[in-house]
Amino acid sequence: MDAEKEELGLTSTLPDGCKWKDLLEFDGDDLVKEYERILAQLAKENGLIGTIFTKATNKIDRPVHLKQVIDMVAEENWYMLEGDFKGAIYEGILEKNGQDKKSGAGQYFTPRALIKAIVDVVDPQIGETVGDPCCGTAGFLLSAYDHMRVQSKDSKKQRFLKNNALYGADITPLVVTLASMNLYLHDIGVDHSPIQYQDSLLDKSDRMFDVIMTNPPFGTRPQGSGAVYDARPEFIETSNNQVNFLQHIMSIIKTGGRVGVVLPDSVLTDGGATKKVRDKLLKHYDLHTILRLPTGIFYANGVKTNVLFFDKGKPTKDIWVYDYRTGIKHTMSQKPMTRADLDEFVECYCSGHMQDRAETYSAENPNGRWRRFSAEEVAGREDLNFKWIDLTEEDNRSVSEIIDDMQEQADIINNALVTLRGILGGLDL
Repeated sequence: MDAEKEELGLTSTLPDGCKWKDLLEFDGDDLVKEYERILAQLAKENGLIGTIFTKATNKIDRPVHLKQVIDMVAEENWYMLEGDFKGAIYEGILEKNGQDKKSGAGQYFTPRALIKAIVDVVDPQIGETVGDPCCGTAGFLLSAYDHMRVQSKDSKKQRFLKNNALYGADITPLVVTLASMNLYLHDIGVDHSPIQYQDSLLDKSDRMFDVIMTNPPFGTRPQGSGAVYDARPEFIETSNNQVNFLQHIMSIIKTGGRVGVVLPDSVLTDGGATKKVRDKLLKHYDLHTILRLPTGIFYANGVKTNVLFFDKGKPTKDIWVYDYRTGIKHTMSQKPMTRADLDEFVECYCSGHMQDRAETYSAENPNGRWRRFSAEEVAGREDLNFKWIDLTEEDNRSVSEIIDDMQEQADIINNALVTLRGILGGLDL
């Protein structure tokens, strides 16, 4: 793409000696050596280029294969493809990899349907800053960008949006590359990298944000990571990775700022240090909404999660809960969650006019998914694991009726086997 820009008379963003044309001058073992030299040099660059090539290494050690890749890439005209189209192709590749459990890439990929719903209700405005301290492949940042870019045609606001509004960080080098490339292909932050390679939990900078939307990583911290409490003594000490991310988010959101964060049930239910953090959240932040999510939408099997929506600057009073878990079944491949599945939640949320919220739960409709819990009810609880929908069906059959039903199912199976044997006709398969 950079070489094609130069052919059109535009400025190259790559240093001399590290351009596409430099690769084309070599073949054989010299090609591999030159490629590895260029990767090492680009990783040292400032800005988005250095971020894209963070800790880049050559995985194609056979010269003939590397030459084939170069020839294949050279056949296409990449720069003239529309930015949205290039970005959509790349997003499609990321999503496909995210659904492949063998690749492990799903742990860095939040379902775009969920991201879109979170962005729609948090409603970032052009001119605001948006942060994601564990950005994965930058899904939240891209969705926020798409949400804000249509809000104004003012050139100054558009420049701010492209170059200064977005910020993401991740601790995994390859993921930083994926996120940076994702933004580059959408023509975002070309002059200044919005993505940083860093351990956010050890970050003690004074950078603050108007909006934070994020999905902290499941599980424990990577092996070899520093102890969070040693670097952040202002935190309540805990080894729980998600609770530490919650504390970090609470520390970097501006007063009046808005947060949407995906967290596991344990953050809402555990005692000890987790409850202390939860109590701090309720005392100093307005946790006004919880979206209960179903299993089957994330890479980690069976994990029960919620989206917590809170604002900084006033204590929690009422908490509104939308239960999109009870009775809901999704899988990543066969029945993925779509944005339409969350339409009712988005409508109930009443973004920008929360005073108009109205419960769908009532005495007449006890299984309504949208329910308000008053400040008094919240204060009287030890946890924030709100459950009220009961979709279980009582089995009133007698023992003999159950046995009869089992016999009926057994007869169906036996008849099917007899039919199958008849079709096969005794063939030795």
